[in-house]
Amino acid sequence: MKKLFLLFVFLFAQANPLAQLGPMNKGVFVEPKPGFYEEILKGIKEFNAKPEKSRKTFKLDFAGMELPKSINEFTFYWHAEPVSQGQTGTCWSFSTTSFFESEVYRIHNKKVKLSEMWTAYWEYVEKARRFIRERGNSLFAEGSEANAVTRIWKQYGVVPFDAYTGMLPGQKFHDHSKMFNEMNAYLQHIKSINAWNEDEALNTIKSILNYYLGTPPQKIIADGAEYSPKDYLEKYLKLNLNDYVDILSIKQQPYWKQVEYEVPDNWWHSADYYNIPLDDFMKTIRNAVRKGFTIAIGGDVSEPGYDSWAEVAVVPTFDIPSEYINEDARQFRFSNETTTDDHGIHIVGYKEQNGKDWYLIKDSGAGSRNGNNKGYYFYHEDYVKLKIMDFMVHKDAVGDLLDKFEK
Repeated sequence: MKKLFLLFVFLFAQANPLAQLGPMNKGVFVEPKPGFYEEILKGIKEFNAKPEKSRKTFKLDFAGMELPKSINEFTFYWHAEPVSQGQTGTCWSFSTTSFFESEVYRIHNKKVKLSEMWTAYWEYVEKARRFIRERGNSLFAEGSEANAVTRIWKQYGVVPFDAYTGMLPGQKFHDHSKMFNEMNAYLQHIKSINAWNEDEALNTIKSILNYYLGTPPQKIIADGAEYSPKDYLEKYLKLNLNDYVDILSIKQQPYWKQVEYEVPDNWWHSADYYNIPLDDFMKTIRNAVRKGFTIAIGGDVSEPGYDSWAEVAVVPTFDIPSEYINEDARQFRFSNETTTDDHGIHIVGYKEQNGKDWYLIKDSGAGSRNGNNKGYYFYHEDYVKLKIMDFMVHKDAVGDLLDKFEK
């Protein structure tokens, strides 16, 4: 019997090879380790890499200059704390939203923080709408102008920042790079195949915006009450957007007429700008800030006297002496495009020094956080006179200026 059992085991082992194996092995997940192949790739990359050439930027030497050092040197008016626009081209929304926050406080003594991205969301939608209606012959880009905010608010209302931040959970800074590229690629595709279905296109644009910014709310709560975005503007903020005017000083257009601001960011070709001579332009700013008004301004920030570490914007004498800054010098730079409308900012205060004004500027751009006064710059009046092209202010700040315009 024992011999029969051993014979059975022997025959079973021969028939079942697994019975001859040892213990079963196990698999585990491991992090890949860099091997010699990575050394090969590194060596190839280093050999093929072109040596980087450092390029210096020509700037004004600020040593020894009498410059403002602190916001506390200025007379300034209430404004919400400076915030960053991140990696976006939405300075126009940040600066003008800040301006209207200050207006709500000036008029109603009410402190609010409003959503910049609400306005940017609907501005993208309206840019896409015009692009489609114009068969691709309208600019679709991130930039815009201050009066885009009043236009969007009249159509869509506005909401508080807490109701619509435009950032997803865990996101620290705004970033529209991927979102814009995706929208622009889609619109260019529409153009390439001549597929101008407005409803379908706008639904796609909104879906992209919703993915990156979140879906804008239809109702919000303020002080325990529910409002639509339009009701929030009209009944809670109580702003009359028709009370705000946009002032321009540009020689290529006739003075004392409402004209178009001929820059790409005025993509809808607004011709609502009141064009006035430069001396009146500067006088209006100077008087307005002394009367307690803040001002949303726009212009160029790419000069050798503009420095984020020194926190100032001045005009060097090697560019043009102060006494030679006039309408012709201003127009010359606008015509040759060394002055552009590349940034929107907010005047929130002023100081007088040596007979000249300095303006306290609230700025959402990254450079404004390089110095000690985070979110601010100090602009000399000569810089404003030469490089700032337009501003928005309450009509009460301009006195009888508007009466001079042709009806």
